[in-house]
Amino acid sequence: MSELVIKNLHVSIENKEILKGVDLAVKQGEIHAIMGPNGTGKSTLAFTLMGHPSYMVTGGEIWFRGKNLLELATDERSRLGLFLAFQYPVAIPGVTVANFLRSAVNSRRRLVTPEDKGMPILEFRKMLKEKMELLKMDSAFAGRYLNDGFSGGEKKRTEILQMATLKPEIAILDETDSGLDIDALRIVAESVNVLSGPELGVLVITHYQRLLNYIKPQFVHIMLGGKIVESGGPDLALQLEERGYDWVREKYEETPA
Repeated sequence: MSELVIKNLHVSIENKEILKGVDLAVKQGEIHAIMGPNGTGKSTLAFTLMGHPSYMVTGGEIWFRGKNLLELATDERSRLGLFLAFQYPVAIPGVTVANFLRSAVNSRRRLVTPEDKGMPILEFRKMLKEKMELLKMDSAFAGRYLNDGFSGGEKKRTEILQMATLKPEIAILDETDSGLDIDALRIVAESVNVLSGPELGVLVITHYQRLLNYIKPQFVHIMLGGKIVESGGPDLALQLEERGYDWVREKYEETPA
């Protein structure tokens, strides 16, 4: 069973320390949620896990499948089985969803077998059709340019389709609920639930409890001031919904971010 392990992680951006000692472990089959006010380091953690070059790790460790992620480039982390669904997915005009996904799948295959010539087109189309049916997506979606002219909900569903196609072992969802109305939120969350299971660990990063009405985590963590200061079960998210973050700030003597 694969496990993502973060130990005493410190991260700076432009010489400003954002993460100040994060400890967390996420196993395949588990769903974790990280909650916290804006500016506390949630997205910084997500980008750091995937190796964004603007985020400087100044201390700590990140291990996945027995490998030190800090020694691996972003594409190597992805091929190893780590996935990040962006808060703001980028549009790539001229590249269809299908072509993008086939390129990504073939890159994963070559990690296992360097001489692999790629998944045959007919095999890929069959697989993609099955994934889109599983997620209740119109097959015409595959022919559109990646995120070009997509609504917020369509962009987030495309991220989940990527996750379904690439079959990561640990998926990080960075504020997937951002910019979605309640109907789009429900559809995206249902897609995540379809994919959840013993082969997939999920780290949901969110500001609001509403996403957790649909995606049910076993573990909830509160991030404040660049650290995880509280951990518990689903009831912790409900407590935040009722009381906000002030009680956490008071407990840890933090000022608002």
